[in-house]
Amino acid sequence: MKEIEEKFMTQGKFTSLVEDRVKDSNGLINYIEGVASVCEEFEIEVETVGKLISKPLKDKIKWDAQQLNYIKRTSKGILNL
Repeated sequence: MKEIEEKFMTQGKFTSLVEDRVKDSNGLINYIEGVASVCEEFEIEVETVGKLISKPLKDKIKWDAQQLNYIKRTSKGILNL
């Protein structure tokens, strides 16, 4: 049973992989790049990754996107890291 679980990507597993990737980079990659990197490593199509992104991870990606001016900043609160 454990072997089957290891083959499937879950939301928790995906989030942990992205979090670890960003943390281990010492600030060299952001959450957007972390998602892309994990997708590449595990051969996950970026277009299908939405269901694997948890709410906290989504908030961090949104914050990165706002900092990079990819999306408009909102006044609905600030992400505290």
